[in-house]
Amino acid sequence: MRSQKDLNIGMIGYGFMARAHSNAYRRVNNFFDLAYRPNLKAVCARDEGKLKAFADTWGYASTETDWRKLIARDDIDAIDICVPNDLHHPIALAAARAGKMILCEKPLSRNAAEGLEMCEAVEKAGVLNTVWYNYRRVPAVTLAKNLVAEGRLGRIFHYRANFLQDWTISPDLPQGGTGLWRLDAAAAGSGVTGDLLAHCIDTAIWINGPITSVTAMTETFIKERKHTLTGQMQKVGIDDACAFLARFANGALAIFESTRYARGHKALYTFEINGEHASIAWDLENLHRLKYFDHADESIVRGWRDIHVSDGDQPYMDKWWVPGLQIGYEHSFVHQVADFLEAAAKGENAGPTFRDALETTRVCDAVLASAASGQWVTLG
Repeated sequence: MRSQKDLNIGMIGYGFMARAHSNAYRRVNNFFDLAYRPNLKAVCARDEGKLKAFADTWGYASTETDWRKLIARDDIDAIDICVPNDLHHPIALAAARAGKMILCEKPLSRNAAEGLEMCEAVEKAGVLNTVWYNYRRVPAVTLAKNLVAEGRLGRIFHYRANFLQDWTISPDLPQGGTGLWRLDAAAAGSGVTGDLLAHCIDTAIWINGPITSVTAMTETFIKERKHTLTGQMQKVGIDDACAFLARFANGALAIFESTRYARGHKALYTFEINGEHASIAWDLENLHRLKYFDHADESIVRGWRDIHVSDGDQPYMDKWWVPGLQIGYEHSFVHQVADFLEAAAKGENAGPTFRDALETTRVCDAVLASAASGQWVTLG
C-alpha cells in the first residue's frame, strides 16, 4: 500500500448521481492502491434539510448552500458537479478560475458553445478535469474497446446502438423542478439526445473514432406539460425520441436510437459492432457479459460466444473478487475515480476530458440541427 494524500472533495448536488459518485469515493481505496485518498470534505445544495441528511448518510464533513462559497474554500481540492445541465457551465468556469480540479457529470454542457468555454477555462487554468461517462469503465465495455484497438475485428463496417426507457409516457407527468428537470429544455438543453444518446455517442467515439456526419429525426410526443414550478401548462421543448444515421471517419456506418417511450424498458443500452473478421455486442441489462463472434472459428463450432467478464486478466477485474463473481453498475464509477486519482498523482488527466466530452456535445448539436433541417450535417 502506497502512502496516501487526502484529496478534498467538494460535491455540488445530492441527487442520484451524487449518490453514485459519493459511493465511489468511499469505496475506491478499499480496492485500488492509490496515492490519493478522497476525503468527503463538503457537499453543497439549496435545501438545507435534505442537504444535512445527505451529508450525514455519506459522511461529508460540512455543508454549504451556495456553490460559490464552496468553490472559494481553501480546503477544497476538487469540485464534483452533480447538478442540472444549465449549471455545469457557470460552476465549471468558477471552479477553473479558483484552480480546482473538476469532475463534471455528463453531458458536459447544454450545447457546444457552452462546452467550448468550459474547455478553454480548464485548459487556461491548467486544472485536471474529467466528465462522468461512466459506461466506458464497465469492464465488458473496456474489453470491447481493447478488442477493437487490437484489430481483432479487422475493418469496422457497422456500429449500432440504442438506449431505451419508458418513464415519460404518461401525459400527467409534469416538467421541471427537482427530479424532472430533464424534461425542461431550459435546464437540460435537450431530451434523450443529450441525456441518453450522449452515452451512446461517447462510447462509440471512444471505441470507433470520430463521427463525421449525421442525419436525424426527433419527436416530441406530448407537446404540453404542466411545469412543476409554475403550475402552468407549457410547451415541451425537449425531444422524447431521436434516431439518427452517422458516418465515422474510418468509413463505418452507424445507427443510433433513443426514446423514453419504449414500454417495458427502464434502461436498455446496447451496442453491436460488426467488423470484417469478428463482431461484438453488449447489453447494459447484462453488463458483465460481452458477446463475441469470430469468423475464424471452425465452421462446425462457429457462433456467438458469451464472455463472462470476471477474470483477473480482464479490465479492472483483478481488483475485485475471484473469477466467476461479477460486479455491477456502481463499480463503473469506482473505476472512473480510480483512473482519475491514478492520473492526478502524475499530474495528468484521465479521459474523457472536457475536450473529449465536447466532441460528444458537438455530435449532439449536429443531430438536433439535422432533425430541425431534415438535412445531413457534417462535423468540421
